Amino acid sequence: MKKLTAAALTSALVLSMFGTTALANETITVAASPTPHAEILEQAKPLLEEKGYDLEVTEFDDYVLPNEVVESGEFDANYFQHIPYLDSFNEEKGTHLVNAGGIHYEPFGIYPGTKSSLDDIADGDTIAIPNDTTNEARALLLLQDNGILTLKEGAGLTATVNDIVEKAYDVEIVEVAAENVARYADETAYVVLNGNYALQAGFSVGKDSLAYEASDSEAAKTYVNVIAVYEGNEDSEKIQALVEVLTSDEIANFINETYDGAVVPFVESAEEETEAVTEAE
Repeated sequence: MKKLTAAALTSALVLSMFGTTALANETITVAASPTPHAEILEQAKPLLEEKGYDLEVTEFDDYVLPNEVVESGEFDANYFQHIPYLDSFNEEKGTHLVNAGGIHYEPFGIYPGTKSSLDDIADGDTIAIPNDTTNEARALLLLQDNGILTLKEGAGLTATVNDIVEKAYDVEIVEVAAENVARYADETAYVVLNGNYALQAGFSVGKDSLAYEASDSEAAKTYVNVIAVYEGNEDSEKIQALVEVLTSDEIANFINETYDGAVVPFVESAEEETEAVTEAE
């Protein structure tokens, strides 16, 4: 009788342990930049909880540690970078991180300086742009898209002012540090700014920009901010759940309502989705 009682108690304990485990949510750990990434992730927490996941977000102020902690396995994923930076980091550091899904992009825009319309552009005007490699190329591509200049064929994401082969107007390109471009609004005809710097300068991307990168532009596809994971983990159930929530209508609405166009939900085109499925098969 005692043996039966002990066995019954043991079984009850085992069932209790497994029952508790089954009821507990699985944790997803993500390293993120404070704005807008961590803010967006905070909005995703209740949506992921409904799917059975607890989202733990840790903020980082640099662009190195978030990749290192995912490479080491300390974190499941990070959310702070665009694809060119991710590719460059892997090449330089020998890491094995991959894109698990594009979430948003932060559009570059052309903003008023001493002139309030691109229709008023004229010979002798100056345009301030960022001077770092990635942002300079992006600014020049935007100027090219708006007919202000033409770049050497193939210049692409590494374009510099040395790659300008033609100008619709005899404008002068002023290269300054990205964080200082907005300060030149009183000295140059136009300034070209990243969405975050535009917000900091008091510009409304939606209302003040004279032109900006479209959601279906090559820049949007190239500079989309992604969820990055260690290679092989991109197909795990929890990472797929994370990406699904971050690309949901609820999160897209939050982004659109919060960031005034400085942050834009990335929407993969139907054509790209078809190509991705074809490649997977």
